[in-house]
Amino acid sequence: MVGESNEAVGASVGGGTSGQKMPTLEEYGTNLTKLAEEGKLDPVVGRQPQIERVTQILGRRTKNNPCLIGEPGVGKTAIAEGLAQRIANGDVPETIEGKKVITLDMGLLVAGTKYRGEFEERLKKLMEEIKQSDEIILFIDEVHTLIGAGAAEGAIDAANILKPALARGELQCIGATTLDEYRKHIEKDPALERRFQPVKVPEPTVDETIQILKGLRERYEIHHKLRYTDEALVAAAQLSYQYISDRFLPDKAIDLIDEAGSRVRLRHAQLPEEAKELEKELRQITKEKNEAVRGQDFEKAGELRDREMDLKAQITALIDKNKEVSKAESEAADTGPLVTEADIQHIVSSWTGIPVEKVSTDESDRLLKMEETLHTRIIGQDEAVKAISRAIRRARVGLKNPNRPIASFIFSGPTGVGKSELAKALATYYFGSEEAMIRLDMSEFMERHTVSKLIGSPPGYVGYTEGGQLTEAVRRRPYTVVLFDEIEKAHPDVFNMMLQILEDGRLTDSKGRTVDFKNTLLIMTSNVGSSVIEKGGRRIGFDLDFDEKDSSYNRIKSLVTEELKQYFRPEFLNRLDEMIVFRQLTKLEVKEIADIMLKEVFERLKVKEIELQVTERFRDRVVDEGYNPSYGARPLRRAIMRLLEDSMAEKMLAGEIKEGDSVIVDVDSDGNVTVLNGSSGTPSDPAPEPIPV
Repeated sequence: MVGESNEAVGASVGGGTSGQKMPTLEEYGTNLTKLAEEGKLDPVVGRQPQIERVTQILGRRTKNNPCLIGEPGVGKTAIAEGLAQRIANGDVPETIEGKKVITLDMGLLVAGTKYRGEFEERLKKLMEEIKQSDEIILFIDEVHTLIGAGAAEGAIDAANILKPALARGELQCIGATTLDEYRKHIEKDPALERRFQPVKVPEPTVDETIQILKGLRERYEIHHKLRYTDEALVAAAQLSYQYISDRFLPDKAIDLIDEAGSRVRLRHAQLPEEAKELEKELRQITKEKNEAVRGQDFEKAGELRDREMDLKAQITALIDKNKEVSKAESEAADTGPLVTEADIQHIVSSWTGIPVEKVSTDESDRLLKMEETLHTRIIGQDEAVKAISRAIRRARVGLKNPNRPIASFIFSGPTGVGKSELAKALATYYFGSEEAMIRLDMSEFMERHTVSKLIGSPPGYVGYTEGGQLTEAVRRRPYTVVLFDEIEKAHPDVFNMMLQILEDGRLTDSKGRTVDFKNTLLIMTSNVGSSVIEKGGRRIGFDLDFDEKDSSYNRIKSLVTEELKQYFRPEFLNRLDEMIVFRQLTKLEVKEIADIMLKEVFERLKVKEIELQVTERFRDRVVDEGYNPSYGARPLRRAIMRLLEDSMAEKMLAGEIKEGDSVIVDVDSDGNVTVLNGSSGTPSDPAPEPIPV
C-alpha cells in the first residue's frame, strides 16, 4: 500500500516541463501545479492581496520565503493552491513563471528513519534535487514541524539543515502555520524567523465567505448530487459566524454546507416506510421458512417461499417507484434535491444545541404563554417573570442586540422568595433542563486571587491547563443560564471582568481564547435591599388593592435601587438590562407554595406505591408554622419536613405503612399531627375530608 501511495505521489510530482528525474521529491512531495492543471484543486475565491504578497516575496533575490500565518481554517493552504492555479494558468510574473509548487509531506520524510544520519541524508538529497532543478517552490504546511523533526541525540533537526539554503535563496519555500505555533516555535528561533517573511492571513468577512461558498458550490453539488440555494449559502456564512464561535470562517461555513448536503442526500436515499415494514416481514418469513425446512414441514415451507417471493417483488416495485419519484423531483429541480436555509439551520442546531430554526406556530403560542408556564413553579413575583419573558421573546425573534447576551438581570430581594428558583425554572423552560444552568456561588470568589478561578490560572501557576470554571463551562455549553448567586459577596475585581461580558458578550480566558456569551442569559442574585423590603413588606400585603400595592412596590423598588448603587459601581449597573426587586411573600402565596411542595412529597411516595392525602387543617398548620416574611419559603420546607416527612418515616419504619396503603394526614383537636392508614381498617375517629393538591 505504501509503495502504491508513493508511486501515485511521485507521478504527480514528475509532470513538468524539464522532465528531470527527482526521485526523492517524487517520493515525499505532491505537485500542486500539476493537480491545478488537471482541475483537481478546489477553486480559490478572493485572497488576491495575500497571493500577490506571496508572489512579491518569491520574486526577491534572497530570503524569498513567505510564511502564511493565520488561525486554523482561514485558508492558508488554499493560498498555496491558489498560487499553483495561477502558475498553471500562466497568470504570474516571469520570475516564477513555469515553476512548480510542491507540497512536502514531513511525516513521510521522517517515517522509517531508524538510524542516525538517515533523515539528514534524505533531506540533503531533497535539497540537492531542488537546487539542481531551479524551478521548485516547496510548500510546507505546518512549517513549525521543521523544528525538532528528525533530531536525535547528537543530530541536528530539519530547521537547522534548511537554514543556510533558505538564507542564500537556493531553496524557495512557502510555510504555513497558526499564530500560536509561530509564536511558540518559530519566534523562539530568531535565526529561522529572519529567513521567513510573515504574511498575515486574516479570517474572511461574512460577505467574503458567501463568495467563497458560491465558488465552491459546484464541487459540492457534484459530490452530493443535489443543488444548494443561494439562501442556504448565505445562511451557512451568517449562522456559522453568529453561533459557532470556537472555529473560523470559511472552514466552519464549508463544513456546514457539506454536512447539510450529506443530510439531504441521505434523506432522499432512504427507503419509504412501507418498504421498511415489508422488509421486516420478509425477514420474519425467511426465518419461519428455514425453521420449517429444518422440521421437514415442506408444505409449509413451500407456502412461505411463495410469500417470500411475493414480498421481494413488492419491495422491488416500491424501491423502483421511489427512484422514479426522486428522479422526477431531480429533473424538476434541474440536478437534484435542494439544500435550503432550513437544512443549514437544522445542522447548526444539532452542532450547538441552539434553536436557530424559524419560530413555529406551536413555539409562538408557547412563548406568548411563557408567564403562565413559569408561574406553575414561581408563585407571585409577577414583575420578575414578565421581565424575563419579554427578554426571551425578544431574543427568539431576533430583535436583541446580537453582540450582547440574551439578557442580563440583577434579582434583589430577601432570602427564600424565589430568585434562584426562577433561574432554574427558566433553564428548564427554554433551555431544556436544569442542567442548562451554570451556577456560581460568589462567596467562593471573595479574595482577589480567586478571580483567576473564573477564567483560569495564569501561565506557570497550578491549574493553568484546566481552564476557568466559567469560561470552560460556557465553552462546552454556550446556550445556557449563568447564575451568579449572591453577587455582592464577590471581590470587586470580579465586576471589572463582568463588564466585558455584559457589554460585548465575550470573555478572554487565561489561554487567550475568546469565549462567546452572546447566547447566555445572565442572572445575578443579591440580598442587597432586604432590610428596605422587609420594612415596607407590611405595606405590600394582599389586604391592599392593586393600585396601592403597585404604588408601594414602585416606592420600595426605588429605595432598593438606591441601596444597590451604594454596593455596585455605576458602570456595572448601567450595563444590566434590568434591576428586578422581588417582593416579600404573602401568606396566600406561601399557601400556594405549600401545595407545590406537598405535591413533590406525594410524587416521591407514589414511587413507593403509597397514596398520600392531607386535610385542609393540616395544610393550614404547615402554612402557620412555615410562614415567616423575613425568610421567605425556606421555613415552609422545614415545616413540611418536621410535620409530615418525619411522621411518615417513623410509621414506615415501624411497618404501619406499607406499599399499596392509602394514608391521610390530619391535625386533631389538640393540635397533634395524626397519620391515618385508610388501608388497615376503620380508624377510631372518622377521617376528615382530604383536600386535593
